[in-house]
Amino acid sequence: MNQRRRRMVGGLMIAVLLLSACRGETLDGQKKRITKPSERPNVAEKTEIYPLTGLPADEAGLHRRAVGVMVNNHSQARPQSGLYKADIVYEALTEGRITRFLAIFQSQTPDVIGPVRSARPYFIELNNGYGAIYVAHGWSPDAKKMLESGGTDYIQGLYHDGTWFKRVAFRKAPHNSYIPYKNIIKGAEESGFPLTQTFAALPFYKSDEEKNIPGEPAQKMTITYSNDYVVGYNYNSEDGLYYREVNGEPMRDRETNTPVTAANVFVVSADHRFIDAYRRTIDLKSGGPAYLFQKGKWRAVTWKNVDGRLLPYDGDRPLKWVPGRTWIHIVESDPGLAHVVKIDGQKG
Repeated sequence: MNQRRRRMVGGLMIAVLLLSACRGETLDGQKKRITKPSERPNVAEKTEIYPLTGLPADEAGLHRRAVGVMVNNHSQARPQSGLYKADIVYEALTEGRITRFLAIFQSQTPDVIGPVRSARPYFIELNNGYGAIYVAHGWSPDAKKMLESGGTDYIQGLYHDGTWFKRVAFRKAPHNSYIPYKNIIKGAEESGFPLTQTFAALPFYKSDEEKNIPGEPAQKMTITYSNDYVVGYNYNSEDGLYYREVNGEPMRDRETNTPVTAANVFVVSADHRFIDAYRRTIDLKSGGPAYLFQKGKWRAVTWKNVDGRLLPYDGDRPLKWVPGRTWIHIVESDPGLAHVVKIDGQKG
């Protein structure tokens, strides 16, 4: 083959290679994915996030098993310990007009949590939506039956009072039972409970999406469970968080004085009915109307129970959370949201 012909053949081979590249094929004929500029990997998007807050995660805590703790909200139990580090907190009525908290901890672990109170079936259901180890001190008859039937890993203060659970001198029973987080781990290990898990992460907004969250202004709002249990939230535009109040007083952690805040406040309306002279049951299955507060705005939405988790929806479209902590309030469908929740859109 003379030199001129070699050049012609070489040029033809180059042309074939260029044509294959333009057609998005590799040399073996397989399709090759063309990366568009908008699809190039984003370093920030590769960062692992905690599944329940959407905030950047460290490797050690990413698969830490969630823990759900029943926390007392009687006036004699305030201020509480550890709630400011909970990823998700549910608040709902128990006996009378007194509310109680189920605090779900996964991304952060406080030194101590409490005061710890007794179990109720609807809180167990909510706990199981996150596969959490359930921690309570005491139980109602139905909650006892539910836990002892299996399906929930639990730590019960009735059996470990004075060992894993600690009684404090500065409060009177039943408002004086606390549990150090390290004792939850000890109790789980001795009980043979797994301490790691893989989560189905909640959906979160990306930072560039947050400015487009729809809604009306909501700088302040209150949720009235009773005259003695009025929850308030004040929005701080500097950090994008709602600061929680109880009966007009800022809610702070007992040990650290840290304010209790939320990136999302979700108020859901559900049917409540009494099952005896004192205790009630709550319909957590049917869904219904809800209010969602995010980034200083609110909107009327609906809620659905998805695998044990109460989540916001716009029709059939699931909505996202703002990265951070979430407080979910369950209120009675009668008298309803408009009667229980008062919203002030103006800055104070």
